[in-house]
Amino acid sequence: MRLMLTTLLLFASLAGFARGEDDGWITIFDGSSYDGWKINENEASWKIEDGAFVANGNRSHLFYVGDHQPLKNFELKIEVMTTPGSNGGIFFHTRYQNDGWPAHGYESQVNNTQGDPQKTAGLYNTVKVLEAPAKDNVWWTQHIIVQGNHVTVKVDDKVVVDYTEPENVEGTVKLSEGTIALQAHDPGSTIRYRNIRIKPLD
Repeated sequence: MRLMLTTLLLFASLAGFARGEDDGWITIFDGSSYDGWKINENEASWKIEDGAFVANGNRSHLFYVGDHQPLKNFELKIEVMTTPGSNGGIFFHTRYQNDGWPAHGYESQVNNTQGDPQKTAGLYNTVKVLEAPAKDNVWWTQHIIVQGNHVTVKVDDKVVVDYTEPENVEGTVKLSEGTIALQAHDPGSTIRYRNIRIKPLD
């Protein structure tokens, strides 16, 4: 009886620890379908393989249209892997549009070795990262945190971007609220995105 009680207490402790690890995090990609997601153009640029969205082909963006958006203050964790010479991106505070490059929100760059000098984790054309913090053919976690007018981007728990948006920013590339979009950039780029989780902070 004592052994059984000890075992039950151990399992309860482990279960509580697991809940603590996942507290507040919401998985928004089930690894096998496009439920909660919408491709805007060039559907052939996307497929699902081994639990990941695979982006390869003509320009296309995959927007999160599920129940847990729009997002304002939030965290996003997403595992990413690139092949050499690939370019992609993770948009946030954006909104669905039928075609073209997303006009609203920021793009956190995904690019380790492609010719564009703006590398992984940078906020495109806003905070330029010139030395890639990740490597091709290896999974990394890109972690975006938005709180008020402050954006932090981490790669494998290392802070790469720490940006405070100034007041009275004009145009559409600014913090407001919106959804997330993943980018298929071009036929020469192959990007894999998996284990996509959000944590609302409001």
